[in-house]
Amino acid sequence: MTEATAARTVTLSDVARAAQVSISTASKALNDRDDVAAATKARVLAVAEQLSFTPNVVARGLLAGRSGTVGLLTSDLEGRFMIPILMGAEDAFGEGRVNVFLCDARGDAIREQHHLRALLSRRVDGIIVVGRSTDPRRSLGQHIPVPVVYAYAPSDDPRDLSLTPDNVAGGRMAVEHLIACGRTRIAHVTGDPAYAAAQDRLAGAREALDEAGLTMVGEPMFSEWTEHWGRDAAAMLLQRYPDIDAIFCGSDQIARGVLDTARDLGRVVPDDLAVIGYDNWEVLADNSRPGLTSIDANLQKLGRKAAEHVFAAIDGRDAESGIRPVPVRLVIRGSTIARR
Repeated sequence: MTEATAARTVTLSDVARAAQVSISTASKALNDRDDVAAATKARVLAVAEQLSFTPNVVARGLLAGRSGTVGLLTSDLEGRFMIPILMGAEDAFGEGRVNVFLCDARGDAIREQHHLRALLSRRVDGIIVVGRSTDPRRSLGQHIPVPVVYAYAPSDDPRDLSLTPDNVAGGRMAVEHLIACGRTRIAHVTGDPAYAAAQDRLAGAREALDEAGLTMVGEPMFSEWTEHWGRDAAAMLLQRYPDIDAIFCGSDQIARGVLDTARDLGRVVPDDLAVIGYDNWEVLADNSRPGLTSIDANLQKLGRKAAEHVFAAIDGRDAESGIRPVPVRLVIRGSTIARR
């Protein structure tokens, strides 16, 4: 290994050069393809070990003869949830030195088909379809000649591979945290009941309550995903059930409204009332008074995983299908545990 090579990350090109083979052959050897001679494969593997080469998960899929381009087809480019997903996917594409064609269908099915045809005409190697919510969306179909992965909004066809946040686990995690903080009188305020996310988060919350032998205070309160609804719902709850000691909110916006009303009514958060949100929208959560504990959907990780699945499928190593939930995480701030 030369000093120049040792001073930076070893690439596939370095391995190919040292083994005196093409990049395509080096990639095939490292992926244990049958169309590489055994002696050549052994030489490439020996060189890779000597150079301490760690193959990039994404770059493994880049073999000669491909266009090196991938399509990102989204329904709502301006959506707050879409940006971190796209960032995660583009980070992974960038590591694999892949060009990305980004198309925004703006929720229009005709525009989506136009963009799909345009992407296929450019001979993209794969496509990620990013939905605007976690509600199932119509599949692009099984006739697409390249791998397709659905992110955030799952396909309605179980033959497709879909990655979506684990909202059931998120709801369970939120209530388990409240219970761990000593709360037993827990209510739930959330958004539109037609949304899969609202129902999944509620299902997880009920699971955690059942396991702890607790019952939700009142019925879950559904309406809009807004601060205004959070303020109104909290006023009704605290008047009807003054002994509640925690509220699990289906979004950070709702939780911000709940915090406003709690303060107006003289309830101290978190001493008298613990409040937890969902989405970990940092501009809201960090600037709440107090800071808002929230469930983070790990959207950037979701985007990266979608990109990795696309490249695994391109390389013939990924035959997965169905909906695959991506783990979420708890971010603790002062609305559930007082800062000292």
